[in-house]
Amino acid sequence: MAEDLWSALPRPLRQVLDGTDAGIAVLDTELRYRYVNPALAGMNGLPAEHHLGRTIADLLPDIDAREDVLRAVLADGRSREVTSSGRTRAASPLPRRYWHGAYHRIDGADGRPVGLVGIVLEVTASRRQQHELEQARSRLALLDAAATQVGTTLDVDTTCGELAAFLVEHLADAATVELLPHPDSSHARPRPDGSRRLRRAALAAAPELLDQVRRLGAPGEHIDYQPGSTIRRCLEAGRPIIENLLSDEELGRSAPNAARVALYREIGIHSGLVVPLTARGHRIGAVTLMRIGASPGFGPDDAVAAQDLAGRAAITLDNARRYSREHDVAARLQRAMLAEPGSPHPDLDVAFRYRPAGTGALIGGDWYETVALPDGRTVLAIGDVMGHGIEAAAHMSHYQAMLRAMALLEPTADRLLTRLDHLACEVHDYRPSTCLVVYAEPARGRYALASAGHLPPAVVRPTGELALLPVEPGPPLGTGLNGYAPSTVVLPPDHALLLYTDGLVERRDEDIDRSLARLTARRLPAGAGPAGLLDAVLAGAPDPAEDDIALLAAAPADPYPGRPRYREVLTVLTGGRRTGPG
Repeated sequence: MAEDLWSALPRPLRQVLDGTDAGIAVLDTELRYRYVNPALAGMNGLPAEHHLGRTIADLLPDIDAREDVLRAVLADGRSREVTSSGRTRAASPLPRRYWHGAYHRIDGADGRPVGLVGIVLEVTASRRQQHELEQARSRLALLDAAATQVGTTLDVDTTCGELAAFLVEHLADAATVELLPHPDSSHARPRPDGSRRLRRAALAAAPELLDQVRRLGAPGEHIDYQPGSTIRRCLEAGRPIIENLLSDEELGRSAPNAARVALYREIGIHSGLVVPLTARGHRIGAVTLMRIGASPGFGPDDAVAAQDLAGRAAITLDNARRYSREHDVAARLQRAMLAEPGSPHPDLDVAFRYRPAGTGALIGGDWYETVALPDGRTVLAIGDVMGHGIEAAAHMSHYQAMLRAMALLEPTADRLLTRLDHLACEVHDYRPSTCLVVYAEPARGRYALASAGHLPPAVVRPTGELALLPVEPGPPLGTGLNGYAPSTVVLPPDHALLLYTDGLVERRDEDIDRSLARLTARRLPAGAGPAGLLDAVLAGAPDPAEDDIALLAAAPADPYPGRPRYREVLTVLTGGRRTGPG
């Protein structure tokens, strides 16, 4: 059949078919080869003459030839295209190759089918490109999802937990995150048996597996990894390691210790993928992904996806660890500076409180101070250095020190602020800070104030009602602008003065006037002393707060028997004008 057809073809057409790079074959109705051009012979790895009279299945058993499609073409005469895959006898480093073929029926003179002609092109490269593109899109989608679910806080263990949970959701049946200890930690020292200790920061598993997987070690535990274990090799090489379907002997070498093998088998863990956590060129730990039960082993695409996720998470974790260390240093510095403010004169009862913001924010520069002056007055001060972190906490301590020294030299609040502004700006170049200063004379019920951009103080009446004092705010300290207006208020002996930083009242997306109105609408315990007032104020504040809160309350220590007790503030003198308390 085919030999007659072939001999009947014009010679130029035969030259085209023999010379084209497309593989061309003629098959009879039994799907046996009757003609194979040189290109197809090369694809199949067999001489053309070895094909003749044999079927595709006979010659190439590892090819998915889709014979069902070819028989359909013979049956109805409708041409079809199909993609087949597998391995031929031609040498190739690829485990699987792909071909796209178009098949057309050949009819005889009587209209009956006599065979097929197939035109085949290898599309392995384009399939690989398509696969890589799909994998890249999948990884980008995975990273995009991870960006919203991993690293939502600056807490190290929370971030590790989010990473482990995300890996279980997308890539594994169970996952753990282990972190290397800080070099100064005792856990970083070499172990007598040569093992290396890591801290398990997180563990996650599918809900039905969680109880079993927890037997491997809970978060917070330290685990010693033997020399040659998978995590040790991963950390040393800095690359992912896939281990699928290991024997007991292999698993004993890869596990933290050989005693784990029985537990792994009992849980059903058969495959693992370990990926290093590397940030800024330093190893900070490793992530272990596990497949359990009927789940398949890990492949190269899993390793690439896990490495992408681990690389991004490692930067977040490193930032969180750096933040934690800085936050701890700043917090200790701030606590040390605020722990022992100066002592007021005995005629003034003063209380202090400080509440840091939640873990999602850096420590602030809120501060307070008291100075007992030789003339019997007591200076009260509260302020807030702009910014956060160690530098803000350090500058806070400098403002405290300057205020202690300069309060002994300056007789009024406005002059003290002017001196502090000059020193902060021209001498030391400190960060700007708000500040409210009060020169208190409780024996006279007289309080002289000045503000450097700070929120107004509040008066607490014996009934627990609050009212703001109209103190004109000048520019913050450290700006060099000066211009601080003095104010004086005369209070009855049963009234208290409340100084606070903005963390107590300010809220995101809320006007400050509304925030202050919310403060003055509160009712504190009637007749409470400064300490009780501050406890009540903090009890009504958000916890955790959006920003640090510093509080100072002051009231005469003695109600001075014989002096009249007034229901309201007597007078407020501001820039020579007499006004009410507002």
